[in-house]
Amino acid sequence: MGAYVALTKPRIIELLLVTTVPTQVVAARGMPPLWLIVTTVLGGTLAAGGANAINMVIDRDIDRLMARTKGRPIVTGEITAGAALRFAVGLEVAAFALLWATVNLLSAVLAVSACLFYVFVYTLWLKRRYTSNIVIGGAAGAVPVLVGWSSVTGGLGWAPIVLFAVIFVWTPPHFWALAIRYRDDYRAADVPMLPAVASTRATAVRIVAYTAVLWALSLVFSPVAGMGDVYLVSAIVLGVAYLAMALRLLRDPSAKLAMRLFSWSITYVTLLFGAMALDQLLRAAWT
Repeated sequence: MGAYVALTKPRIIELLLVTTVPTQVVAARGMPPLWLIVTTVLGGTLAAGGANAINMVIDRDIDRLMARTKGRPIVTGEITAGAALRFAVGLEVAAFALLWATVNLLSAVLAVSACLFYVFVYTLWLKRRYTSNIVIGGAAGAVPVLVGWSSVTGGLGWAPIVLFAVIFVWTPPHFWALAIRYRDDYRAADVPMLPAVASTRATAVRIVAYTAVLWALSLVFSPVAGMGDVYLVSAIVLGVAYLAMALRLLRDPSAKLAMRLFSWSITYVTLLFGAMALDQLLRAAWT
């Protein structure tokens, strides 16, 4: 059972779901029904878990070469590739059926489309060929905000699109910071992740640029989504802190600082989306 859970990469799923529920709160302008939160989160978990499991099936050859991934269940032989693939497909079918039956068809299609993009565009096409792999492939991780929004409204609009852009731009600097630490792993597996083919300083320059754009997008979201002062002040402060840490990495491009930046990037997105939800919950309570 533990091996099957490991296939889904639960720590990554946690991060994706941190963005879904606050998005639902913003879309609902308050707390949405509990059943809707539960079914949307469960459906998103199944879809993301299936995508991650398929990724492990495809990448089992390079996972054997990387210290960070050589303990994964397919590599160790705890689970066969065939069993893992059947498990993954089952998760995707269950995700689509659950979301369609309890939420709406658009949310179901979006959730499964994220899996297809992650598998076919990122894993099979980009990852082993281009340094832009995570730049484009990161779009899959931004889809949960669209699922969260559509689960409440039944449609999309400019606010969820800007929020999608926030996560899309956040993903490369977040992942590049981690990849600096594991650049030798990527070189051993011949995966052209940016830090494996460019200097740490060159990677840090990209991180600073993306962080600046991320900050701008987080501020743009405020007027587009009609957010209040709680969110706006939080977005300003968190963006300043993120950019300051990125600039520090540029001045001292070391693996130690890169890992600190990676940890902060997770804290950043958690606090930003938490502030987003708090902003709307407080406004709903006051009106």
